[in-house]
Amino acid sequence: MQEHLNFYIDGAWVPPVKPGNTLDVINPATEKAIAKISMGTAADVDKAVTAARRAFETWSKTTREERIALLQKIMGAYQAKYEEMAKTISSEMGAPIWLSKAAQAAMFLAHFGQAIEVLKGFEFEEKRGKTQILREPVGVCGLITPWNWPINQIACKIAPALAAGCTIVLKPTEVAPLNAILLAQIMHEAGVPKGVFNLVNGDGPTVGAAMSSHPGIDMMSFTGSTRAGIQVAINAAPTVKRVTQELGGKSANILLDDADFKTAVAGGVQNCFMNSGQSCNAPTRMLVPQSRHAEALQIAKATAESIKVGDPFAGGNGLNLGPVVSKVQFDKIQALIQKGIDEGATLVTGGVGRPEGLKEGYYVQPTVFGNVKNTMTIAREEIFGPVLSILPYHDEAEAIAIANDTPYGLSGYVTSGNLDHAKKVARQLRTGNVHLNGAQLAFDAPFGGYKQSGNGREWGVNGFEEFLETKAVFGYSAE
Repeated sequence: MQEHLNFYIDGAWVPPVKPGNTLDVINPATEKAIAKISMGTAADVDKAVTAARRAFETWSKTTREERIALLQKIMGAYQAKYEEMAKTISSEMGAPIWLSKAAQAAMFLAHFGQAIEVLKGFEFEEKRGKTQILREPVGVCGLITPWNWPINQIACKIAPALAAGCTIVLKPTEVAPLNAILLAQIMHEAGVPKGVFNLVNGDGPTVGAAMSSHPGIDMMSFTGSTRAGIQVAINAAPTVKRVTQELGGKSANILLDDADFKTAVAGGVQNCFMNSGQSCNAPTRMLVPQSRHAEALQIAKATAESIKVGDPFAGGNGLNLGPVVSKVQFDKIQALIQKGIDEGATLVTGGVGRPEGLKEGYYVQPTVFGNVKNTMTIAREEIFGPVLSILPYHDEAEAIAIANDTPYGLSGYVTSGNLDHAKKVARQLRTGNVHLNGAQLAFDAPFGGYKQSGNGREWGVNGFEEFLETKAVFGYSAE
């Protein structure tokens, strides 16, 4: 079993101020411990913040070219450990190895590449009459990241933060921290200056709260549950620091009557179940015309039952699912599946318990519910597992009303045989992004949500600008 008992602070691996409080990292496929980490305290956060503040004095004054060069070095060092990163992610959070290689690990390089492109062309100064508008790094950034797309969520924060000239204190999830520890090694090998990047492991109530409330941290960027995001904002309020949040979702997937249902329903099921359903923007509510509800259930059932569930390191063709990340998540998902049954939704396939033949591991049956009402718990709460709710609607206006009837607003999906028709519906959805006819994400576009799905944006120029302050210098020009 690996032991990672030190934190990365001020360019070195250092022991906790108060050693001895450790946590086992569990492989969700085997339910066995694969590593042990130390759990930090407010004193460790203090050390990291002190290092980051000292480093900010010099890093914030570096040139565009110096920052681009360092980002490129980090990408090179990361690529050298790409296979190790993919295997680490699969071992600690259960993503199938093909998904770790093709998407989980790959997202890091995509975000760093995008940050470089933004930095190359970004205008940090603008003249308005006699006034000069300056865009300057916000300062020391506290970053808290989740376990579902772990290195992706780290990369989409640290890439723009470094590019903007900020310094960083990172608290990765304690559930799947090994990818972040490997990243700290990569950052060290790439020659990141001392104090620019710091890592402290720990839990939200201790390390996360210490970061959020710390007067030496200028900005908090958080990705995780809405419940935890609210707590970050509360803790940050007394110091009036900037807070950006990417939180939960309950995204609606509207299939209009003129859609190709065979393709759209099957694609919706697969998209919902990808990464074992552990994606905040997953299309977990499929909205279909009442007249085609039975047809949709039939296609969804066949698609779900064709999906294999098992060992993340096993090969095979087609979509396959690994376990969900932890016993806590497994138990939550099981309870919500049972709630769906109890509240009268039609269980089309799947259900409670592990898939047949699997005796250990946090494996969940790919589950589809039909005849779901938007008032049911499975249509209201973020399940974060391979569970799809199919809701019938009578007309397009009702579909849009159902889609918007949620406290969340992260993503939306619209499928139609007529693109102009899909565009018209997309404009009426109260969400931060909308996918038309299966369109994929774009790394140069803003990512984030409305309502309780968060505030601020990540990715591309919008994500970069979150790490900048704006200064107006009056009388700068004599003209």
